Amino acid sequence: MQARHREYWGWWPLLPLYPYGRRRTLRRELLAGQLWAFEQLQGVFAVAVPIRMLAVKLRQGLLLYAPVAPTPECLELIRELEANHGPVVTIVHPTASGLEHKVAVPAMARAFPGAELWVAPGQWSFPLRLPLSWLGFPASRTRVLFEQGLPHSDQLDWLPLGPVPLGPGPFFEASLFHRATGSLLVTDGLIAVSDRRPELLELDPRPLLFHGRESGAEAMDDCEERRVKGWRRLVLFSCYLRPRAVEQVFNRFPFRWRPGWQRDFEAISRQGALQVAPILEELVFPRHRYLMADWLRRCAQLPVQQVIPAHFEAPVAANSATLLALAEAWQRGDEPLGGENLSLLRQLNTRLEQLGLVPMGES
Repeated sequence: MQARHREYWGWWPLLPLYPYGRRRTLRRELLAGQLWAFEQLQGVFAVAVPIRMLAVKLRQGLLLYAPVAPTPECLELIRELEANHGPVVTIVHPTASGLEHKVAVPAMARAFPGAELWVAPGQWSFPLRLPLSWLGFPASRTRVLFEQGLPHSDQLDWLPLGPVPLGPGPFFEASLFHRATGSLLVTDGLIAVSDRRPELLELDPRPLLFHGRESGAEAMDDCEERRVKGWRRLVLFSCYLRPRAVEQVFNRFPFRWRPGWQRDFEAISRQGALQVAPILEELVFPRHRYLMADWLRRCAQLPVQQVIPAHFEAPVAANSATLLALAEAWQRGDEPLGGENLSLLRQLNTRLEQLGLVPMGES
């Protein structure tokens, strides 16, 4: 089968994100025989970062957490696991507001008709509120987490983050703790970034080379220096939407960076330290901040050995002390690492509050 066909994702127009209809999938074994990551690229204007589905080995078979696009290549890689570890018995859509995670769920559910589908509470659609069945979710085997039970509770612990009211629908995330491996699976709540570049971008470095230039007139020649710069700038764009060091975007040249952007990357990366995602910190959790601290403390009560987010670096070594320190810093209201980089996010938050699309911030 040709690579182009194996990587084809026909539903990309529903959410037209880069790389559109062609989604390469890489499978990584995170813990031998127990936990695997399925990674694809996703982004806007070549600001491409990994999006990750996790496959978890259970006694009954496999659980898929946070589905990615089920391309022929992706399905082939899952079938290989099924041959050795049993069938896919459960699919989990763990977020109520993450459209980039929701768009692939119906197609993944159709690919595994014997699997139960569990979704986070508070699912919503925009601009019209439609029943899940109208969005392609199979009504006969779709269940709501926490409201209708919790799957595999003899092997897994489930921790809710939310709900937080946000305009058209709530923010809600269902994280999962896999006892056998000490792994905490999260979707968007926590991230970690470092200079370790994703393998997908090493195989297709075009986004790195595009953003590693100093002007649009510069050739996209491949070299290590340009890859390093490109990755660091991709991180700043994806975390802050408009980093403070970007002087010009999509005018005469597609970008122009002021001095100091390297320090901004170092500030947010901290060599791969776990942190609350800046977009959530500024757009979701100015409201009901206590929910984040409470969630982190409940996670810290578990014997966590590693955290596996759906974006950026994974796995991230962590334990109860790591999570408690995050909770305490959050509770104190320590100044976020982004500084001036957060200005656009804060402007967006203020505007949303003024428009009445979200409630005013709370302590």
